[in-house]
Amino acid sequence: MNREQQQKVQSGEGFIAALDQSGGSTPKALAQYGIAEDRYHGDTEMFDRIHEMRTRIITSPSFVGERVLGAILFEDTMKRKVEGLGTGEYLWTVKNVVPFIKIDKGLAAEADGVQLMKPMPGLDDLLALGVEHGMFGTKERSVIKLADAGGIVAVVEQQFEVGHQVLGHGLVPIIEPEVDINSPQKAKAEGLLRDAIHTNLDSVPEGQLVMLKLTLPDEDGFYSEFVSHPKVLRVVALSGGYSRDDANAKLSRNHGVIASFSRALSEGLHDSQRPEDFDATLGTSIASIFEASRT
Repeated sequence: MNREQQQKVQSGEGFIAALDQSGGSTPKALAQYGIAEDRYHGDTEMFDRIHEMRTRIITSPSFVGERVLGAILFEDTMKRKVEGLGTGEYLWTVKNVVPFIKIDKGLAAEADGVQLMKPMPGLDDLLALGVEHGMFGTKERSVIKLADAGGIVAVVEQQFEVGHQVLGHGLVPIIEPEVDINSPQKAKAEGLLRDAIHTNLDSVPEGQLVMLKLTLPDEDGFYSEFVSHPKVLRVVALSGGYSRDDANAKLSRNHGVIASFSRALSEGLHDSQRPEDFDATLGTSIASIFEASRT
């Protein structure tokens, strides 16, 4: 583990940019950016377009390590280059932004009110590749839709099982059991989730650390016990479909939690914008998320 990066993630000001849309979520991200599906053909061109978008964000003068602690990348992005450097190397050496990689392969079908992660064949190879490309940590996402105790326990146990595998490679896992913001049982599900996380943190070996990425809770400060937990490096929040203004307002009321936003970060960015307008829009977004993450 890079100790300088660990110190930045643990105590630095700022937030983590989620730039990890992949597979099925890529067309939606491109459409939001103003690139319709008729402007690319096949996966190769689609991933070329999304890398161009991410490169424009990462290289923007508004995207700086003083406000952006880290960035989560898709595997394809990690393997590509930005201005002649590997994406992770560029983020850290040029921007002072800590790189993470998304490792899950998407969600399984819903059962027991949740969606577990699909199997991840070859995960050890991917983790070794992440180390080679200078990644500090990983991110793996599940989804909770209903307050089903058995389903939520299964989600959290799977997350921590993968987390142990990640720790074995010297990387820090971002454990992300997302609670759907539209769940009719959101508050109850959050209570069950908190209990399950608390139980599973006991399985993390002494001296090792995980991160938690959680949906902004209905009750302010609901996850405060994890902010100060000795085995939790940092607690970050996902925007989960909330608008940037709503997400920032909720985040500012959860002290010690920082943002890890995707849609809320790129809100307002468009392919057709002039460079100065793009940078100004991104700068406004980064400034507002940064301020909400400082509370």
